[in-house]
Amino acid sequence: MDRIELQGDVELSRIVYGMWRLCEDNDRSPGHVQAKIEACLAQGITSMDQADIYGDYGAEEVLGGALKASPALRDQIEIVTKCDIVAPAGRHADARVKHYDTSQAHILSSVETSLSLMATDHVDLLLIHRPDPLMDACETGAALDELVASGKVRAIGVSNFKLHDWTLLQSSMKSPLATNQIEISLLHNAPFTNGDIAYLQERGIPPMAWSPLGGGDLFGRKHNKLRDALNFVADMKGVDEAAVAIAWLLAHPARIMPVIGTNRLDRIASIGNARNVEIDRQTWFELYTAALGHEVP
Repeated sequence: MDRIELQGDVELSRIVYGMWRLCEDNDRSPGHVQAKIEACLAQGITSMDQADIYGDYGAEEVLGGALKASPALRDQIEIVTKCDIVAPAGRHADARVKHYDTSQAHILSSVETSLSLMATDHVDLLLIHRPDPLMDACETGAALDELVASGKVRAIGVSNFKLHDWTLLQSSMKSPLATNQIEISLLHNAPFTNGDIAYLQERGIPPMAWSPLGGGDLFGRKHNKLRDALNFVADMKGVDEAAVAIAWLLAHPARIMPVIGTNRLDRIASIGNARNVEIDRQTWFELYTAALGHEVP
């Protein structure tokens, strides 16, 4: 499995395992979670994507249970987590309204809680989960720099940021922002033309892609032409449609890191198949055209 250098000695595997559905599994035992991680490691997938809010603020603790039961796992993986969304659930059940909090107090407290729940002394990558319209960039930037200086966070990034959100926060930070995790898929392809990817690519910053399979909609009846195109390539390559959809992202020169989440061990074990699928230029555009519903201009 290829690896992507973010900054310094911080690297992620080219494909990232997303843990947002961890709490939806009926079996959340440490042994079962460990089996998922080991299925990833067998393919060279070492990076685990978390967020404080996942599972109504419960997913980090589920991961932590596996790491407590098998401490040696921690040295084999990179942990990505996120903060700033406050929703009326879990430990924030008393919140009157869903909102974002990028204050220094909230960021530092959130990271301390994440470290405790996941039974670790650091996270490899911390992302600000959503742009905060009330953000004080100087305060937020100082908090993030403090976390890097303390060693509790090795690298900082963002999620769902637009160019102006990125430049505002970066202007108030000493630490370089390492990535932007945004929605990218065959169905959500606007980032290829609206500047989201171009901005990062120009600066040599690899993007992360959440929901790279369109939340499963790629394979629904609403998108018959796209499904047929995926099936055609999948049959030629001897893989499933999901592997083709992920390979389509991997073929882009921006070094996109897809974040793939599933609770089924058999599907986890096949995530890496996408690395074996070569997508040439015309195949890339055939799939893109099917997704657009018309030929390119």
